[in-house]
Amino acid sequence: MSDATLHAVGQNPDDFAVQIADQIESFLVAVTEVAKGDEPDSAVPFLLLEVSQLMLAGGRLGAHEDIVPEERYEPDSGPEQDADVLRENLARLLDPVDVYSEVFDPYEPRRVPVPARISDDLADVVADLRHGMAHYRAGRTTEALWWWQFSYFANWGSTASATLRALQSLVAHVRLNQPLEELDGLDTDQGMGDDTLEFEAGRVMTEEIAEPLGLRRVT
Repeated sequence: MSDATLHAVGQNPDDFAVQIADQIESFLVAVTEVAKGDEPDSAVPFLLLEVSQLMLAGGRLGAHEDIVPEERYEPDSGPEQDADVLRENLARLLDPVDVYSEVFDPYEPRRVPVPARISDDLADVVADLRHGMAHYRAGRTTEALWWWQFSYFANWGSTASATLRALQSLVAHVRLNQPLEELDGLDTDQGMGDDTLEFEAGRVMTEEIAEPLGLRRVT
C-alpha cells in the first residue's frame, strides 16, 4: 500500500481527525435515538444505514498508517458511560430478530458459527467509540484516533461488520419475502455443537416482522 494511501492522499491530519470524530459522533447519537424506541417502524433500516456509514470511518482508520499516541500510557478518560440501558432497549426493540449466527473469524478453518445478538454488538461498539470520544472531547485528539484505530482492529470493526451483515440479511429476507429461521430461542451464553447450529424449531414469517420493524417486501 502506498504512502499516499496511508496518509489519506495527503489529507490534513486535523481534517482527518475532525471527519472521523464527526462520523463517530453521528453514529453514537443515531443509535442512542433508535434505542429510545420512539420510532420502532424505522429502526432496522436506520440501523442498517448508520452501521454502514460507521464502517466507512472504520475503513479509513484501517487504511491509515499506524497512529502512535503522544503518551506512553493512556490518560484516564474518566468514568465509562454504562451501555447496559442501551443494550436492553435495543434487545426489546429488535425482538424477535435480535439473535443471529456469525462465524467469528472467517480465516480460521472449520469454524462453527456462533450465536450473537445485534443489541449486544451495538452496545459493545458504542462502548468502544465512547471511550475514544472522551479523549477527543478532552482535546487528546491523537489519543482518540489511536484508540479508535486500535479498537477497530481489536474489536469494534469485526463486531460492527458482523452486525451490518445481520442487518443487511434481515432486510433482504423481508424484501425478498424469504422466511427467517427462528433464532430467538438460542442461548448466546452457551456453546454450539461441533457440526451445526441447533436452531429452535419454527419459523418467523417475514410478514410477522416486516411492518413492526419498518420493512417492506419487494412486490
